[in-house]
Amino acid sequence: MKLSILFIVFTFLFGVHTTTNDMQATVLLAAQSQLGEGSFWHPTEKKLYWIDIERKELHIYDPATNKDMHFDLPARVGTVVPVKTGGALVALQNGIHFIDTKTGKLTFLNNPLQENVRFNDGKCDPEGRFWVGSMHLSFVQGAASLYRFDADKSLHTMVTNVTCSNGIVWTADKKTMYYIDTPTGNVDAFDYDDATGNISNRRVVVKVPEGDGYPDGMTIDSEDKLWVALWGGSGVGKFDPLTGKMLLKIHVPAPNTTSCSFGGKDLKTLYITTAKDGLNEARLKEYPLSGNLFSIDLDVKGVAANFYNGTP
Repeated sequence: MKLSILFIVFTFLFGVHTTTNDMQATVLLAAQSQLGEGSFWHPTEKKLYWIDIERKELHIYDPATNKDMHFDLPARVGTVVPVKTGGALVALQNGIHFIDTKTGKLTFLNNPLQENVRFNDGKCDPEGRFWVGSMHLSFVQGAASLYRFDADKSLHTMVTNVTCSNGIVWTADKKTMYYIDTPTGNVDAFDYDDATGNISNRRVVVKVPEGDGYPDGMTIDSEDKLWVALWGGSGVGKFDPLTGKMLLKIHVPAPNTTSCSFGGKDLKTLYITTAKDGLNEARLKEYPLSGNLFSIDLDVKGVAANFYNGTP
């Protein structure tokens, strides 16, 4: 009876993980971010871009020197993506902007958002279109959308009735797009037309196991496996979208794991952002490394970030 009670308590606190292997990430940078997010590896600069949403900061980390610099932004920032001609796009609460990453100068491009809604996660597709989602500041169910910002600066609403738009990636054959609306607990797949940017045939391919938190940011590896940051799950899960199974969990000593991206010289280092946001004082004392930037070297190779193909 005592063993049964202990098992129930353990399951409630930590969950039961359906993984075949477990690994541990280590602190790369003591960033202590409030809400670290949106990481990507810049293959030319050999630097990691990431953001702190609530502190309104764009960070650029150089692993060669262990130096992290940042730009202060005028509004919350949901994500950042590289631009083919240089610089980056940042999705701020007051719209999509181009940022000169040498000076920090911003240029406004477009803003479809209603009041009390902000941009959240996003990435560029293989053709260089910028996909970015939103969320209501009070987490109103169904109040957000997923948008596509094309190279000609036109903006298209692609998915509606979203609550908290998050991770998005594309397969190597450019035929499938995977997408996360966090509160659903699922990763969904769409048929994707690379020529037009149209999507169709939405279906669930992964259900995050109970006790492993909620899916947040996401990246994809060279074998089309999904790596999903688990908010409330203290780690990153590797999933096979063809079977829905979690193959591996990378443990992170921070409950709210937010995003992940492959980088490094061979794209075999997984960088992981975390948050202090959502943790009370007691939990922050229990998990003092929350908000830091973590990394782990892996055997599998990631996929290089896609660049926005327009001219800001």
